[in-house]
Amino acid sequence: MPKLVEMDQAVTLTDQLKSEDEAVVLINTFVVPPSLADALLAAWSSDAGHMKAQPGFISTQLHRGIAGSGVFLNYAVWQSVGHFRAAFASPAFQARLADYPDEAAVSPHLFRKIEVPGICVA
Repeated sequence: MPKLVEMDQAVTLTDQLKSEDEAVVLINTFVVPPSLADALLAAWSSDAGHMKAQPGFISTQLHRGIAGSGVFLNYAVWQSVGHFRAAFASPAFQARLADYPDEAAVSPHLFRKIEVPGICVA
């Protein structure tokens, strides 16, 4: 079972799951010893296949740090916090967490796009 490391100690994932925001982006980092990268990829691939079939799922992309890094970053788009909450809380997904290496540290956090004038749009 992976270890949860909150990105924001002031606003935890549990706090965020109480929100009713629409259109959210899940950023989740995974840190494993490089020797466990294949095990992490196998677990993540299984999870991604499961999540892809859930209502409200839009897309996902996994990235890996370069030069043999054991740091991975997942970017997933959901129609709403409610959709993500239902998928995340499902017994089927929760059971899949045991497939991750025990040495894995995971840091999931929900975001929404913001507008910065002249730079990006919401």
